[in-house]
Amino acid sequence: MRIAVLGGGPAGLYFSALWKTRHPRDHVTVFEQNPKGSTFGFGVVFSDRAMDFLRNYDAPTADLITRQMETWSDMTLVHRGERVIIDGIGFSAIGRLALLTLLGRLAEEAGAELRFSEQVQSVAALRGYDLIVAADGVNSLIRRSFEGDFGTSLSYLDEKFAWFGTTRPFNTLTQTFIKNQFGTFNAHHYRYAPDMSTFIVECDRDTWLKAEFDRLDDDCSRARCEEIFSETLDGHPLIANKSQWRNFPWLWNERWSHRNMVLLGDALHTAHYSIGSGTRLALEDVLALVSALEANPDDLGAAFAGYENSHRPAVEKLVKAAKKSAAWYADFPSHMRLAPLDLAFSYITRSGRVDPERLRTMSPGFMAGYESRTQTANA
Repeated sequence: MRIAVLGGGPAGLYFSALWKTRHPRDHVTVFEQNPKGSTFGFGVVFSDRAMDFLRNYDAPTADLITRQMETWSDMTLVHRGERVIIDGIGFSAIGRLALLTLLGRLAEEAGAELRFSEQVQSVAALRGYDLIVAADGVNSLIRRSFEGDFGTSLSYLDEKFAWFGTTRPFNTLTQTFIKNQFGTFNAHHYRYAPDMSTFIVECDRDTWLKAEFDRLDDDCSRARCEEIFSETLDGHPLIANKSQWRNFPWLWNERWSHRNMVLLGDALHTAHYSIGSGTRLALEDVLALVSALEANPDDLGAAFAGYENSHRPAVEKLVKAAKKSAAWYADFPSHMRLAPLDLAFSYITRSGRVDPERLRTMSPGFMAGYESRTQTANA
């Protein structure tokens, strides 16, 4: 079988590595428009549950990724200058470029052909391939060419965010909330290497306009964010890498395949970064697609149906949780009226996947402090 994979992100590279390893006689070609060794953004984060899922299905790859990860067992929330520790919430992070390099090496070692700096201009250029895997992100050529057939819907959140890095290595995944003369800001920050952290700045549109981010160039915008979060950064700079302000896109496709084409990762769906599941979903898409293709080796239609039917419920569940989380962030200025412990409780239960009973098991230290304060307040 001749397979064309569009996109050299996590989904495209992982599919190529996994499929070529298990089916060495097939020809797999990856088309990536960017040069080798380049990417946007900084670190990507995985929950402990996400890594356990990958390890259960592909332990060798999970172990390779884990060796390059920074890990921690708690979360931190900073509000009104007070730090609240939420214990037992384990996460790991790896640099996006480090992850792509690792997956690219696995794909090349398996025998996949990786063509960097090569942008496919039309679907017609892929004539002759038996299977076309569209893993080329939100702006996917394949999906845009057949949006009606895929049943594509696309909308954007009103809030603004910018993805920076910093040389300050934070101990845990941290949420910092700030109110100043412009309005309210939130930063998601976590280390992904011993000396580097991701630093995502988010604010509502009114705050963004009052801070004049619509007028500032990229350097001045970064400098203003450094000023706003100067205490958090503690003298460390923010580092930009295509760090323009953006609105998060909600992308969904009612149908996941068309003809001999199938969607993966952000070409298929998006999940808000606040639950840290975008890359996780991409890798899980790959595992589901590979499983379905192997179960139906001579029937692409049946394979695609199996991929969608088996995997869709899990994706819908995660996207639903992501939408609840995004809705909480859309209203975080009003949540900031809460006391730090109350804000932390509201934050950790925002997606509906964690209730008080589960929190008592997961985060006994946090819940003991929260319930003690609640009982005192109600006495």
